[in-house]
Amino acid sequence: MNRRQLLQVALVAVLLVGSTLPFLAVAPTARGAPVFGALSGTISGPSYVGETQNASYVVNVSGGPAVAANGTQVGVYSYNASVSGSNTTGVSFSPTGGSLPNGTVKLELRTSNVSQLLTLYVLVTSSFAGKNATQNLSYSVNVIVPYRISATLVAGPGASLAPFALTVTLDGTPVGSIPIGALTAGAHTPVTFSYVNPNLAAGWHTFAISLAQEHGLLSFAGGSESVTLTFYVAGPPANNTIWIVTGVAVFVGVVFIWTTRVAASRRVRAKK
Repeated sequence: MNRRQLLQVALVAVLLVGSTLPFLAVAPTARGAPVFGALSGTISGPSYVGETQNASYVVNVSGGPAVAANGTQVGVYSYNASVSGSNTTGVSFSPTGGSLPNGTVKLELRTSNVSQLLTLYVLVTSSFAGKNATQNLSYSVNVIVPYRISATLVAGPGASLAPFALTVTLDGTPVGSIPIGALTAGAHTPVTFSYVNPNLAAGWHTFAISLAQEHGLLSFAGGSESVTLTFYVAGPPANNTIWIVTGVAVFVGVVFIWTTRVAASRRVRAKK
């Protein structure tokens, strides 16, 4: 092969290599899977709720495909909520579904007039770019009979009151308030306060509501400026186990002594 032929072969080789370089330059590279923490979540709120009352619960979630490796939320969190119990007629836990902006949402529980154990369920999903992770959260709520005090407010004949709040005390300690809307002269407005405390000590307790700050403008039905309600909380049932065990032991002992004496008497008769 002469020099001219060698140059032609070299030129063809260069052209072939040059034609493949662009394809090599734009060839896609494999992307590593995104790194993120495992999906986790919590439900927080009261574990005891009174009958026919509302209670708020906050759901917080983190991790899963919706969160980038640097902790930034790049995807979407969503949820589905439900509630179970022995009788869920009149019970609601809502909204029953939607998104969790910034990984949090507040849900409302409405109880019925049935004392029971309810279980709140929230199925949360973390999604991004076709990837999904789910987790089912649950929370137990005891529905119990609340302590209640009710009264009727009466506005004076020449009084018009802006919205305000009445403080409710239990044994002299504030335990809550009752929001009151604007009242016109002569208006009669019923008010009710419910208090939930499964650990209230046994004995007598007293609710009280005072209208001292609205002196002359507002009274309770009957003309008084305060209303009280005294109620009794029974203690736990007595533990009679020790007395039952003692009684059984005494009974067994008496029977044993009696049978022993009867047997001895029979032996004596037999010898005679």
